[in-house]
Amino acid sequence: MEMLTRVAMVLVIIGALNWLLVGLFSYDLVAALLGGSSMRESSLLSRIIYSLVGLSGIVLIPTLFRDKAPAEEKH
Repeated sequence: MEMLTRVAMVLVIIGALNWLLVGLFSYDLVAALLGGSSMRESSLLSRIIYSLVGLSGIVLIPTLFRDKAPAEEKH
C-alpha cells in the first residue's frame, strides 16, 4: 500500500506542477508532451487557482522523502 501511496503522490505532484505552469504561463506541459494544444487562454481567477494547486504540489514534494514516524506505544 505504501508503494501505491508514493505513486499517487508523484502523480499529484506532476499534475500540480503542470497546473502551476498553466497558472503562471498558460502553458500545459502534459498536453505539449502527449499531443494537443499547449497554450491556453484562461481567466485570471482560474490562473490563480491553478498556481495555488501547483504551489501546493511543490510543498508536498518533501513528504515523499520523509521517514515514517515510529508508531506510539500504548500504555
